[in-house]
Amino acid sequence: MYEAVIGLEIHAQLKTDTKLFCDSRNDPDERHPNMNVCPVCMGHPGTLPVTNKKAVEAVVKVGLALGCSIAQFSKFDRKNYFYPDLPKGYQISQYDMPLCEKGVVRVSAKDIGITRVHLEEDTGRLVHDAGGASLVDFNRAGVPLMELVTEPDIRTAEEAAEFAKKIQMIFQYCEASDANMEKGQMRCEVNISMRKAGEKFGTKVEIKNLNSFGVVKDAIAYEIKRQTAILEQGEKVVQETRGWDEHNKATVSQRTKESAHDYRYFPEPDLPMMRIGQCDGLTDEECVNVDLIKAGLPELPDQKKERFVKQFDVPEKDADILISDKHTAAFFENVVSELFSIASSQDAVTIRQAANYLNTDLRKLLNETGTPISEMLVTAENFAELIIL
Repeated sequence: MYEAVIGLEIHAQLKTDTKLFCDSRNDPDERHPNMNVCPVCMGHPGTLPVTNKKAVEAVVKVGLALGCSIAQFSKFDRKNYFYPDLPKGYQISQYDMPLCEKGVVRVSAKDIGITRVHLEEDTGRLVHDAGGASLVDFNRAGVPLMELVTEPDIRTAEEAAEFAKKIQMIFQYCEASDANMEKGQMRCEVNISMRKAGEKFGTKVEIKNLNSFGVVKDAIAYEIKRQTAILEQGEKVVQETRGWDEHNKATVSQRTKESAHDYRYFPEPDLPMMRIGQCDGLTDEECVNVDLIKAGLPELPDQKKERFVKQFDVPEKDADILISDKHTAAFFENVVSELFSIASSQDAVTIRQAANYLNTDLRKLLNETGTPISEMLVTAENFAELIIL
């Protein structure tokens, strides 16, 4: 009997006004190709990058929310490879001195270890037209990209999807990223191998660019079956990178897997070492103030759920739905505040009823019309009045 050993790599575009190393706009909604570009993010000779401090602070904020240790010193490295969407011929990333390391996220009463969270620049985007030509849109090139890497602690497709959902919530609560998978603002990659209980890790296969939680589950489930069948036939799994074919509901081979030495990492010579934490005697431009970032941490999803259950007597199942979207959680709290302002409605039954209507009838109407709750015209006061009626 084989068990899966799974690790995730999650990439999320950060919510900054400008790109990571230049002042071109960071606008995920831009529909015209090659509008938000400049000589720096296009890799023109002689240009020099300048680090966007807001992006560094966003990654540190996420690291603190995940219980990571924050590096006192960190640097950028060049990751060398050629691809048409990479204008410089290398990507500025982080190799051996990431911003954040060794965190943990609890999923289904189990701790999933976080190996590292680091910062890098995104690549451009390839577009393939009907005539067979491949075009490149560089609007995304240079956008700040946060990468989170887990320990190989995940064992099932369901665990992986649940973990990814929780990470998305944390990114959103920290306001580091909108993490909208439909817009490509968050992408998942899966590393998976199979082994018999008690054995060492098997041969790892990477599945790239999974763009929904459902696809994460489907790709892992398929790969578990594929690798198990190979091993049961006495054959060896090949270390490679695979993609997901949505039409055939199967993973497909893309290329043999590269190792770290294939990228020829070396320190980025055009960017200085970053100093983090101990800022005595240094200006804001010279140092990232971790204490200031820690003081600005929001109430995180698990904390909010616990408070909703204790303070409002909301069932755990309802609390899970309420906190799954920070705008929904905020709307619910505003509704409760409105209910508290009405003397006859301060009982827990009324609050539970509000949670129930919000999670069922209202959510159904929003889903049917494709309306985000943040854009809904029904106010918290309206909704509270409806519950009283």
